[in-house]
Amino acid sequence: MNVHNLDPIFNPQRIALIGVTTNPNSVSGKVLINLVSGGFRGVVYPVNADHEAVMGIPCHPDINSLPKVPDLGIICSPADKVVGVVKECGEFGIPGLIIISAGFQEIGDEGKKLETEIRSLIKKYEGMRIIGPNCLGVIVPSLKLNASFAAAMPKAGNIAFISQSGALCTSVLDWAMEGKIGFSQFVSIGNSLDVEFGDLIDYFGEDENTHCIILYIESITNARKFMTAARAFARKKPIIVYKAGRFPESAQVAASHTGAMASEDAVYDAAFQRAGLARVYEIGDIFSVAELIGRNKFPRGPRLGIITNAGGPGVMATDALIASNGVLTELSKETIEKLNENLPDFWSHGNPVDVLGDARAKRVAKATQIVMEDQNTDAVLVILTPQAMTNPNATAKEISTLVNVSNKPILAAWLGGQSMHEADDILVEAGIPSYKTPEQAIRAFMTMVSYSRNLDILYETPKDVPVEFTIDRAKLRIEFENIIKTSEPILSEETSKTILESYGIATTKPHKAPSIKEAVSVAANIGYPVVLKIDSPDITHKSDVGGVILNLTDDLQVKKAFKQITETVAVHQPSARIDGVTVQRMFSSKDAVELILGIKKDKIFGTVLMVGMGGITAELFSDKALGFPPLNESLARRMLESLKIYPLLKGYRGSKPKNTDQLIQVLIRLSYLAADYPEILELDINPLLVTTKEVIALDGRIVIDPGTVRLESHPYAHLALHPYPEELVKQITMDDGTNLVLRPIKPEDEPMWLAMIGRCSKDSLYSRFRYFFHWQSHEVATRFCYNDYDREIAIVAELTEGDSKKLLGVGRLIADPDHESVEYAILIEDAWQKKDLGNKLTDYCLEIANSWNLKRFIAQTTTDNKRMIAVFRKRGFEIKINAKDSTVDVLKEL
Repeated sequence: MNVHNLDPIFNPQRIALIGVTTNPNSVSGKVLINLVSGGFRGVVYPVNADHEAVMGIPCHPDINSLPKVPDLGIICSPADKVVGVVKECGEFGIPGLIIISAGFQEIGDEGKKLETEIRSLIKKYEGMRIIGPNCLGVIVPSLKLNASFAAAMPKAGNIAFISQSGALCTSVLDWAMEGKIGFSQFVSIGNSLDVEFGDLIDYFGEDENTHCIILYIESITNARKFMTAARAFARKKPIIVYKAGRFPESAQVAASHTGAMASEDAVYDAAFQRAGLARVYEIGDIFSVAELIGRNKFPRGPRLGIITNAGGPGVMATDALIASNGVLTELSKETIEKLNENLPDFWSHGNPVDVLGDARAKRVAKATQIVMEDQNTDAVLVILTPQAMTNPNATAKEISTLVNVSNKPILAAWLGGQSMHEADDILVEAGIPSYKTPEQAIRAFMTMVSYSRNLDILYETPKDVPVEFTIDRAKLRIEFENIIKTSEPILSEETSKTILESYGIATTKPHKAPSIKEAVSVAANIGYPVVLKIDSPDITHKSDVGGVILNLTDDLQVKKAFKQITETVAVHQPSARIDGVTVQRMFSSKDAVELILGIKKDKIFGTVLMVGMGGITAELFSDKALGFPPLNESLARRMLESLKIYPLLKGYRGSKPKNTDQLIQVLIRLSYLAADYPEILELDINPLLVTTKEVIALDGRIVIDPGTVRLESHPYAHLALHPYPEELVKQITMDDGTNLVLRPIKPEDEPMWLAMIGRCSKDSLYSRFRYFFHWQSHEVATRFCYNDYDREIAIVAELTEGDSKKLLGVGRLIADPDHESVEYAILIEDAWQKKDLGNKLTDYCLEIANSWNLKRFIAQTTTDNKRMIAVFRKRGFEIKINAKDSTVDVLKEL
């Protein structure tokens, strides 16, 4: 499949080099030398009107004079000429372009204008794709294609490297050649005017020569495309990412605590976690991690056993491990006894296991094997230093024999120079990643731990937490739009809390009191103790300006507090409009945990959720977790578990556990609110009080962006991930009167999906999957129950019987990344076959495919599946029988 029409760029037969000069040291000269001397077997057409030949190769005066249409055009012309060149290429029918030329958005408004003109040409010439501008080019070592101005051709391998920085690319190539690292693809995308990370992840995800993808990211332009592509391939092909620009020198002024705490890098980090990526923080670690990930042995957790022949390096490794939040394996009694039997008396008797400096190869290997066999060990690091009795090569060979003994990863750090090179080669050849220092090995190990954890989170089956709304969300939507038209950008506490309450998030009701007299009257009606807060549309952080006084127990205290608040705020913020105070019930925070919950709209990733330590010190300690709506039970719980104050929620030093189940539901409800209202710029609930019995918002404020318009055609454009498509839930009645629900599948359905598969015969399963497979595992179920609703939807038929529910069948739609065609497959459990359910599922899936504006609807079955063939024939599908393998391909143009 030519994903995103990128084959002309990465597998061209003919290349036009446009704007080439006679100077061999120019950018275009280097590109030409690389194309003709690298071994590329295709045709290269230099294009330049001023020269008959370049470096002895005949030149063509313009694109129209080329004898045949190239697959790829490489543009090295000056920036002001590029728009015209792109137009010529489009008119000539060249489908792929690489614009190496600089002078675009990186130089300012004039450059941005040029990019805008090029984008309009891409739309005009349908199917044209462009890499760049301002890029190094691309390299495909297996094709001997060096379409760049890089100095050398790397060896062929299985890593696809994608970078926004051309300068970094040249450095990485040097490192890779020294380390004998090979690439399937090497891409510099520059300004990403057209082709971006999401496109390339999709393309290389389908490339059989690519086993691992490495990204160097400075910024992302299309978050939804990036997240969808990354999530689609994260489990099949590990994706390692380095994000530059973690600490911007200046931060935008935020109107809320959430805005201040949800920094850009924290949002990127949350996105990488949600997509199941491995993130490295030092550029030098990218290949160290790639080498380890490429072994396809992932640690179950952070517990590391360390074997060393010298105490110092063991201590260094321990320091690095603990500093990275790793854990030293606590060796069991049985392991200690085995080590005592096989090691000298003076070994360290603990982890790190110091086998002493006179250790021969077999002693090191035996200790490694024993520690690996300990159930508490997730991985082993073997450190060897060159001592008088040390034989690096022999030790490497002995350690290599353990590779296939266990699924636990082995890492090695043979410390030294020339004397260790041959041993390193032995280890790497055996499949053991070897590092120059213990710290480097630890960083790679902990990145793997993080990667494994991210994948677990990505495919963890959540509990089915029913979230019911007593309000009509569509009606509330209309009311909210009226609020936006008539309110200030910062909604009042009263209005903010009303919206929170409507989504089932309990709050303390604020009562307006413009005067002292009214404040006293309201307090008496509510009942003491009470809280007074400043009532001002201009003030968000009320505590910062002395606008909150707690625990007022009588009328006199209320009178004094009113006067104190209004006077203090007037001093701190004299320009603020003061409408009096609000009075609300005082909740005791004794034996409760104060949290902050928030929503922030990030300029790249859209709406983001935050939960963290609350109160007035929220920003000081910055103990927070970010997530992306929609949330389910497992995602909400993981956010809480990542907080440093999580032990307080579970019960700490005798305190009772807090109501985390209700807290999880509050997080899920907040994610619904975030999904429904793209107009929300920022939202603060601070503090959110969590007790053993209840969860209640003591303060809340919403900031809206009146300029945001919610489009009915794209209501979730503000989200990086498509939420559960509730609009596709449909009630149907079968001919026998049975009521069923047709709806998209969700992760919580995994137990019901497994049960349904269990009720299917082998013949039914073979007709659906084309093979008899072992389906009784979480790993298999996640493939079918976890859908990215942007490109895949499985519609299940659900039957409710009393208090129980079960699935009767599934119709699955899988669209290609370009949303041109969709593959369809269907499975009906045996007891419900011949009851018209297949017809109803197929018709509904056809209806959904049409709503996606897809061009083709395709499916495959077997010649013996007469009923399914009849279903397709009845609906006008084109039927093609393959006599060789007894399969039937069906197609319908939509």
